[in-house]
Amino acid sequence: MPLVVPGITDNSGDLTQEWTNRLVGKTVSDNSHSETNFCKKDLPQQCRVIQPGMMVTKDFVPDRLNVHVKEDGTVSHVQHG
Repeated sequence: MPLVVPGITDNSGDLTQEWTNRLVGKTVSDNSHSETNFCKKDLPQQCRVIQPGMMVTKDFVPDRLNVHVKEDGTVSHVQHG
């Protein structure tokens, strides 16, 4: 397995920043898309929306987008892994 050093030997940083720009401050819904809302179907196939207190696995999947939402449902940050 090759060594992966985040930000140096992988290219997920650019994608993470791109998704951060698209999602932070918006809500994620099942079926609508607007300036303040992003539709789940437009997210990458390997994606999970993580709510506060939600249990998640610790496995690292480089292509998986983790979308973290706050109590009010708005996206606080995203990360790959």
